[in-house]
Amino acid sequence: MSAALELRGVSKRFGGLVATREISLSVMPGERHLLIGPNGAGKTTLFNLITGDLAATSGAIYLFGADVTRLSTRARVHRGLARTYQVLTLFPHETLLHNVVLALLGMERGLHGVWRPLSRRIELTERALSALTAVGLAPSAHRIVGETAYGERRRLELAMALAQEPRLLLLDEPLAGLSREERERVRSLLEKIPRSVTVVMIEHDMDAALAFAERITLLDRGAVALCGTRAEVAADPRTREVYLGV
Repeated sequence: MSAALELRGVSKRFGGLVATREISLSVMPGERHLLIGPNGAGKTTLFNLITGDLAATSGAIYLFGADVTRLSTRARVHRGLARTYQVLTLFPHETLLHNVVLALLGMERGLHGVWRPLSRRIELTERALSALTAVGLAPSAHRIVGETAYGERRRLELAMALAQEPRLLLLDEPLAGLSREERERVRSLLEKIPRSVTVVMIEHDMDAALAFAERITLLDRGAVALCGTRAEVAADPRTREVYLGV
């Protein structure tokens, strides 16, 4: 069985700065994989390399056995990749429903549908409503994003990603900035993601992340310091060393 995600010696340099250094990693289909590490460890940069938002300086990236190293972000999305961002990327003056519809519209391969009024794209509206229902936001579908609470916007971003029916979902700190109540709500949503979707998550809420993840990769200064099961990583002294400096 091919890995859902495989990185082979992936490095990224910005001039003399090495952001990621020879990262090799394999995530199997259906796996819940956690990326941890201190600020500046290279976690979000690695996500940007996987999605194609940044081009790797060296190394190779495979999605479901196919080399996508030189493919565009759009081409990778069409191979089943979706993500959320650490900093929310929404249209604040549009409704929740319209945001999800726009996410679906952006996936279309041709331009023929772009010129049709969205009011006639019933299939997109139905898919968008289904995604909002899955995250508990259907009653708020016609509210303006700028009028919603931060936790609702986090759930909206998750709905936008899930609406694309991904096979590999990258979550960049989905619990960041949430209240205890919203964290529990989002954690429950993450647990309901079907096993047909492989999930790789960056998260600093260690209690929530450890409960969710099956395997963990610890990054430090742009390189893999440790990779193993959650029990192995939690017990390894290198984890304490990287986080606490002891």
